Amino acid sequence: MPLPDLNRATWRKSGRSSANGNCVEVTDNLPGVVAVRDSKDPEGPVLVVEPAAFRAFTEAAKSL
Repeated sequence: MPLPDLNRATWRKSGRSSANGNCVEVTDNLPGVVAVRDSKDPEGPVLVVEPAAFRAFTEAAKSL
């Protein structure tokens, strides 16, 4: 999968983020991918996955 142009990403924090700054941000406005990053390190690494894989992950996390 080619890396998307993350300059066009619109990031949002997870609704489950804690008040102490331990937050995950996601973007789903890029065609064909979902990107995830640590909000404390916006210039750091980004995990890019297919939307189906992200849905499977979030559904599995909800069941814990």
